[in-house]
Parts: sequence; C-alpha cells; structure tokens
Amino acid sequence: MHQLSKFIFFKILKWKLIGKFPDVDKCVVIVAPHTSWVDFILGLLVRRVFNEEVNFIGKHSLFSPPFGWYFRWMGGAPIDRSKSQNKVAAIVKLFDERKRFRLALAPEGTRKKVTKWKTGFYYIAKMAKVPIVMVAFDFGKKEVKISEPKYPTNDMEADLQSYREFYKGVVGKIPEFT
Repeated sequence: MHQLSKFIFFKILKWKLIGKFPDVDKCVVIVAPHTSWVDFILGLLVRRVFNEEVNFIGKHSLFSPPFGWYFRWMGGAPIDRSKSQNKVAAIVKLFDERKRFRLALAPEGTRKKVTKWKTGFYYIAKMAKVPIVMVAFDFGKKEVKISEPKYPTNDMEADLQSYREFYKGVVGKIPEFT
C-alpha cells in the first residue's frame, strides 16, 4: 500500500510534500483547512505515503458492529460525545492508555467556513503533554505541508497566532470556505 499510495499521490495526483512526519509516538495533528469530505480521503492517502499510523476519534456508535472493527483497524478510537462527558479529559485518557497515539483533528471543528478555531485540540495537547503538529492541505498549490512538532506554552493566544501563521495563504478544496 505504501508504494501504491506514493504512486497515486505523486504521479497521478501530482501533489508534493513539504516537510516530513515527525518521529514522535504521541501528538495532536491539526489539519486545516477542513472544507470537504475529500480531506479525509487525502489524509488516509498521505498517512500511507508516510507509512505512519495517524489516529482519529469518532462517536462511540461508529465502533459498534458491523463496521466497528473497520474503524478501529483504520486507527479510530471511540469517544462518548454526549453532553455529560468531558471530551477533552476522555481524549487525554486515550493518550495515557496508549504507547502510541497521534490524533488528527480539524481545528475548525466543521467543514464550513469559520472565523475562529475551536480550542479543544490545544487543551488536549496541553493536558496530555504532547506536541502539536500542523498539517496543511493546500489544494491551490497541490501541497501537503507538515510542521515540526510544537509544544503548547503558557501563552495560548501567542501559540494560536503562530499556528494560524503556518496556514496563511493555504487554499482548501472549497476555496470560499478557506
């Protein structure tokens, strides 16, 4: 699958990679802009190009029969998304329970245009004591750009500003949502 994914990504789709996936066992991977369902498919392809496991979370009902095994095999982890649950704490618990967990999240929290990111990813990384890796899917340049891992500091506003700088000029699949 690794060689086939590279062939599809580089030769057929003619995309480029800028940066490399960091050698860390645990991290929060923020992927932006998230404007289309195509982002998920591209993400699956990119993780095969790197030949690295990257995880995702989904509502716990997705992990029930008959397809639960498939979502787990794909790197998914169930999470209770009911109002009474502290989602950040539940996700931090996943980091604590696993030797290797690289959680991919969209900071926008939706595929629609947003003016402000949700901050759950930041609190997850801070509480789990793991770095944040930024990944940009730039459909305008046909590039996937990966940052070095960055640990959150005690200045959330400055950190968020530096993260947003990384994505400056990046165009999503649906440009008007970028």
